[in-house]
Amino acid sequence: MQDLLPKARLEFNKLQKRLRREMGQAIADFNMIQDGDKVMVCLSGGKDSFTLLHFLMALQKSAPISFDLVAVNLDQKQPGFPEEVLPHYLSQLGVPYHIVEKDTYTIVKEKIPEGKTTCGLCSRLRRGSLYGFAEQIGATKIALGHHKDDMLETLFLNLFFGGTLKSMPPKLLSDDKKNIVIRPLAYSREKDIIAFAEQMNFPIIPCNLCGSQENLQRQVIKGMLADWEKSHPNRLETMANALKNVAPSQLADTQAFNFAGLEEERARALASKIQLINTLATQA
Repeated sequence: MQDLLPKARLEFNKLQKRLRREMGQAIADFNMIQDGDKVMVCLSGGKDSFTLLHFLMALQKSAPISFDLVAVNLDQKQPGFPEEVLPHYLSQLGVPYHIVEKDTYTIVKEKIPEGKTTCGLCSRLRRGSLYGFAEQIGATKIALGHHKDDMLETLFLNLFFGGTLKSMPPKLLSDDKKNIVIRPLAYSREKDIIAFAEQMNFPIIPCNLCGSQENLQRQVIKGMLADWEKSHPNRLETMANALKNVAPSQLADTQAFNFAGLEEERARALASKIQLINTLATQA
């Protein structure tokens, strides 16, 4: 961590406490980690996953329960990827780790035409590899570094381009029911993570495959949300709160709410009122 002046040190301490508190609250609210868990922390080399690992290690020392951590990086064989950076960093931390080598880069470049967005296929291949490795090492939870901004961006991506009203849940059971994914940074803002990562001087590794792509739909959404935040402060916090206050009866998903049964519900409510009136009349 870089040396800080007293005022900057005070601000950094506030930032660190806020991120620690938010992570603790998210873990508690969604019961993310239980006693005896083996948590596989997916470390990409970006600011989010470094921050995630840092605070999970701190939590491990102070939590009233016992759980194991293992850091896992998926080396996707991207050209120029600095293979020595993460092993060196993780060895210094003293945390158990694995580097999983899987050439998804070649697959993505073969399947996706030049100029097209590679993120979708890349993330699916990465997710499949990590899920499989979690089973191999007996991990009971897979921790990802997605934060509050990621969740909101995903909400609008699905709304605008996917025709679905869904986001990234803080806790998820995989489709095959074999893995539980947790996102302990679900309550934290990206700007705070950026500031923390800069002060901690993490050895950030940029994504050469998709990070250099311009005009991605997610970047468009990110820009839209940033503009909203400037013109209407706290709007993102309000929207994030909406993710926890869903009213299925006020939407239009017949799978999420029994619209067809409203007549029966009304009849039952009316019958209950009549029964109550008759009971009170009898007692009078």
